[in-house]
Amino acid sequence: MIQPERIESLNRLQVREGRYVLYWMQAAQRVECNHALEHAIERANGLKVPLVAAFGLTAEFPQANARHYHFMLEGLSEVQRDLTDRGIRLVVRAEAPPQCIANLAADACLVVVDAGHLKVQRQWRHEVAQAIPCRLEEVETNLIVPVEEASDRENFSAGTFRPRISAKLDAYLVGLRKRKLRLPSLDMKLDSLDLGDIDRLIRKLKIDGSVGPVLGLRGGAGQARRLLIAFLREKLGDYAAKRNDPNLGCTSNLSPYLHFGQISPLEIALKVRQAGGAGADAFLEEMIVRRELSFNFVHYNREHDDYECLPPWAQRTLNLHARDKREYRYDLEEFETARTHDPYWNAAQKQMVLTGKMHGYMRMYWGKKILEWSASPREGFGIALHLNDKYELDGRDPNGYAGVAWCFGKHDRAWAERSVFGKVRYMNAAGLRRKFDADAYVAKIERLER
Repeated sequence: MIQPERIESLNRLQVREGRYVLYWMQAAQRVECNHALEHAIERANGLKVPLVAAFGLTAEFPQANARHYHFMLEGLSEVQRDLTDRGIRLVVRAEAPPQCIANLAADACLVVVDAGHLKVQRQWRHEVAQAIPCRLEEVETNLIVPVEEASDRENFSAGTFRPRISAKLDAYLVGLRKRKLRLPSLDMKLDSLDLGDIDRLIRKLKIDGSVGPVLGLRGGAGQARRLLIAFLREKLGDYAAKRNDPNLGCTSNLSPYLHFGQISPLEIALKVRQAGGAGADAFLEEMIVRRELSFNFVHYNREHDDYECLPPWAQRTLNLHARDKREYRYDLEEFETARTHDPYWNAAQKQMVLTGKMHGYMRMYWGKKILEWSASPREGFGIALHLNDKYELDGRDPNGYAGVAWCFGKHDRAWAERSVFGKVRYMNAAGLRRKFDADAYVAKIERLER
């Protein structure tokens, strides 16, 4: 049975007679280790009806472009095949999700949806809850611990959040049993898009093509699982000691797959914990405590994508130093095209543009320097979010919002006061060179450009 704390009714309507249970897949784009899918199967079996899965494919997801859609659609085509193997029809329609689900819910007994915490996701779920004629149940499956179970308020830092979530882990770090669907839905005649030609579909939907897909990087659960196996076998043992060196390639590279829900954090955590060792402890700190702290931030702080999300002390000190003289100052175009004086920052920006991701340690340096070299801290915050969301495959994500905000003081404490930064933590190029061979990192990125 799915833990009841993972399930929330989003309206007060009852389950009714209908042709099927509808699973609205949106944030958890996978078949394996998906609590929302397993709950929907359980409900369909209990009601003795088939289960239909649906995905509303809007071309207007905020800040998304062809890079994101290509990666996502590669994963969805795999999901369609995997659901077919379980007797479930996946209907994908070129409609805004609320419209797509409201249309299909006309024949449904019940709608089940995976939980989403971004503003647009919460708005969609609210609209559907009001529009459909039956019950809407939301199931948390992209977090180890449901966000309101971990804490009932926004937490100041990892230090305050860690003991709260750690106390809940034994109850939630448990495997998920796969259910067998009794009545298949494959023969149901429901219109759906053809996912066979992704490039053609992207053109047909008129999706923003200003940023293209990353060559050599494929979306989908199968690729995510291959990366996880390689990480466990080749990198986990050294993760604690080497993760902050971008030249060593000791990270898992799973963040884009987690962002699209193509792999479950529970599946990853169970396999990492089973492997054990110092590397496992360091990785689980990042993937559970730090990642789920970002969901705590987004869930409880409605200003998470705005400068106003920063704690009062950070806003005060940054505003106090907003007029300080900047030794260097760049606008959005100069940042975006990597035309600063700093070869390390330029390399980080180019890595993001070329590969759709940036090493975590460089991402911190990258954000700190945008703060330092922008006309004002508020403008810098907007530039960092814009670039992160435009080029990162895991942009538009709680981790991204929390990561940018951290560069401006979120989830951190006050440090020694200095120009421009005030009491916000400072980083510089000398610090990079002490940590790792920063010039080798620049050379590595230059080779990607050739």
